[in-house]
Amino acid sequence: MDFDVVVAGGGPVGLMLALELRLADVRVLVVERLSEVDQTIKAGSINVPTAEAFYRRGLWAALEEHQRRAFERIAAFQGKPKAMPRIAGHFAGLMVDADLVDVGGLRDAGPAMRLLPVGQQAIETVLADKVRELGVELRRGTELTGFDADESGVTVRLGEESVRAGWLVGCDGGRSLVRKLAGFDFPGTDPEITVRQALVELTGEEALKPGWNRTDRGIYVHGPVPGRILTVESGAPDDRTTPVTALELEESLRRVSGVDVRVTAVHSATRFTDNARQASTYLRGRVLLAGDAAHVHSPFGGQGLNLGIGDAVNLGWKLGATVRGWAPEGLLDTYTAERHPIGEWVLEWTRAQVALMRTDPRTKALRNVVADLLATRDGATYVARKVSGMLHRYPIEGEHELVGSSAPDFEFAEGSRFGEHCHDGRGVLLDLADSAELRRLAAGWAPRVRVLSAKCTTHPELSAVLVRPDGFVAWAGDGGQAGLESAFRTWFGAPVSSGGSAPASAGVR
Repeated sequence: MDFDVVVAGGGPVGLMLALELRLADVRVLVVERLSEVDQTIKAGSINVPTAEAFYRRGLWAALEEHQRRAFERIAAFQGKPKAMPRIAGHFAGLMVDADLVDVGGLRDAGPAMRLLPVGQQAIETVLADKVRELGVELRRGTELTGFDADESGVTVRLGEESVRAGWLVGCDGGRSLVRKLAGFDFPGTDPEITVRQALVELTGEEALKPGWNRTDRGIYVHGPVPGRILTVESGAPDDRTTPVTALELEESLRRVSGVDVRVTAVHSATRFTDNARQASTYLRGRVLLAGDAAHVHSPFGGQGLNLGIGDAVNLGWKLGATVRGWAPEGLLDTYTAERHPIGEWVLEWTRAQVALMRTDPRTKALRNVVADLLATRDGATYVARKVSGMLHRYPIEGEHELVGSSAPDFEFAEGSRFGEHCHDGRGVLLDLADSAELRRLAAGWAPRVRVLSAKCTTHPELSAVLVRPDGFVAWAGDGGQAGLESAFRTWFGAPVSSGGSAPASAGVR
């Protein structure tokens, strides 16, 4: 094999997957048809699970720096003090007041609790720097043109060149060539709207209202950064491939807003619809899908990037274990089983938002009702918790309430937090009761799971927690270790040794 895995697509999802695979000691090639980072205006924020993924891999400081720059631009445009906006997301353009949201009972995600206004280009830049640092081969300006898959691997054609790999993962977007050539089905619903989004220079913009605005002809958005506009109109476009022109943007904004504006320059523009589709499985033989290649939908609510990063973090360690030969039976199948329901929810969530954007009188009445609900504590809390991603759980067997959820950012007595100990991408067994017996059991999985002995100040009732490489809890106990060995075998395969003496652990007491 030339590589263990070829990843088609060097956007945030492909790069995040490459990072996870490289941490699993997998040889990775990432091919991206674009020579440079696409500067088209795209996703503008991340949710809690995505923030946790970056935090746990040591990328938080780099993201915060990009966040600081982004917020300075927003503040300059809005003429407000440099403080984070008190908005906890939106539903169909109806803002959720963060001050109304009840955060009681949610897990402590540490710094990841803060929603970050970070652009997709910044995320891609941070990830590209990291994967290069780890030794991933990233080829820009290289397009996958075809492949042949068999039982032992995949021959991937890159123009005139071919490379041989054990696996191929399509992270090549909504029009994925990998998905089409591999024969994945892609059922869903056809588009009903056309959305145009751009960064432009305008005259007459002082008459535009800031934020999201609904009219009898559609919806338009002005801001929050200088020159950013968005319009939503009924009807699917005749052609999505032609470039978006200044005249097209100007005419659309005039139709929807009723304001006599002029678009004098276009810096970035895109056109999209509410086409919503999802592959029924994300795995066929030696080919897998992640991100938009596996599911497409309108980007309202900012779920697309987050959904794709979640795919990459879930898949990376499982595919890595498969390549390295220690994956328990059926591990790779849990990728679809765990991620498909979340993708299905996102499609439904975005369809509901599109329905609430229609311009007929009945939808207007319903929109007013939803706006009233969002102005209540219960309504704001429900939507904020949904869009934050903090309610996502995986169907992992176990009796403890933490099992199946993303691990809290446990705080330890010496001052460190759990996320700071996850940079290497291995599983972690938290020994919170200084148990030699627990450490002896864990010795069999020492190469795959690191034992961290600590005193936890935020969850003193816990005696131990087993956390998968993706940060999700596989087992937790308040005393004893019933079910722990089964959890080890389910997620980390057969032990490489029979245990015996307790291994040296990374203590942080």
